[in-house]
Amino acid sequence: MAEHDVIDLLVAQHGRIRDLFDEVERAPADKVGEAFDRLTRLMSVHETAEEEIVHPYARRKLDNGQGVVADRLSEENKAKRMLVGLHKAGVDHPRFWDRLAELRTAVTAHARSEERYEFARLRARTSVAERRAMAAAVRAAESLAPSRPHPGTESLTRNLLMGPPAAIMDRARDLIRKALGQR
Repeated sequence: MAEHDVIDLLVAQHGRIRDLFDEVERAPADKVGEAFDRLTRLMSVHETAEEEIVHPYARRKLDNGQGVVADRLSEENKAKRMLVGLHKAGVDHPRFWDRLAELRTAVTAHARSEERYEFARLRARTSVAERRAMAAAVRAAESLAPSRPHPGTESLTRNLLMGPPAAIMDRARDLIRKALGQR
């Protein structure tokens, strides 16, 4: 089953992220912010889990794992910075749609590179049991991950040190905004 294999799980999430970009682009003007928040949340928890679970494993298991992961982390940092910029400017900013298109291009290229250079090689170098264990660890990491991007935390150590407090602050902010009827 897909949810039991970490590679299938993450590839399915890549598909869901693509779908959420479509959802943002098709949303009525008054629903763009909500759709964008859903996209942001999935991207944030997805990247955090990869950074905490998958990338460290790939570093150890793959030939030139350090290089493969370094390239992915650089892409993730760029996407996080773009996402933060979009949030700071807001969905009503005149360049929101252009910047969203730039983000989509970067995220799509990143996912393709991840699937080709990291995931395919990781599948070949790991057992079914390893991938199942990693899938469970990814789901656990996602449940504790921040709901907003935090550029500069693209390592296991930084995510573990900074992730839980950031997640608490993000989720508290989200609850307060929801209670106040804001996005």
